Amino acid sequence: MSRRIRLALLALVFVALYVVAQVTGLRDAITQERLKTLVDGAGIFGVVLFVGAFSVGQLAQLPGIVFVLAARAAWGPVMGFAVAYVGALCAVSLSFCAVRAAMGRQEDETPRRPAWLERAIDKLATRPQLTVASLRALLALSPPLNVALAMTPLRPRDHLVGSAVGLLVPIALWILLSDVLLGVASQVL
Repeated sequence: MSRRIRLALLALVFVALYVVAQVTGLRDAITQERLKTLVDGAGIFGVVLFVGAFSVGQLAQLPGIVFVLAARAAWGPVMGFAVAYVGALCAVSLSFCAVRAAMGRQEDETPRRPAWLERAIDKLATRPQLTVASLRALLALSPPLNVALAMTPLRPRDHLVGSAVGLLVPIALWILLSDVLLGVASQVL
């Protein structure tokens, strides 16, 4: 299958996931309170269920912070951080692997790219783990970042190590600031 057809099909899958989540009310139904109730009711399998929901949520373009805050609410600050961190790593890795499987690595005969994008890809080639860690620290669980990284020549191991390092700070900050964030969210909603 040609690269353009695969890219169109991948975009169609992401749009379909988003539309299904929107039409079925899944985007509105997945709230911090509902995730906490679901996880609490699952007993020992709550962590596995949470990680699975987090991973599918990333594929459906749901905001990752919802899952981090749900982990904090369900398991407290320390265990919540651990569960959110593992869930985030699994989620970005699944997204990376799914896009990579659908699209494959981007080869050298790619279309001409802007200079700033070429510099970023060059950094990925020379310092892949540091580059991914920096991008994750800034953009954290951004689904477009997952797709963009999967379409580069980045090795899965470098993606995992860079993501593991880069996600530490944003997830820790979200957990630490969760009381403030949840207070603001409850006032807005």
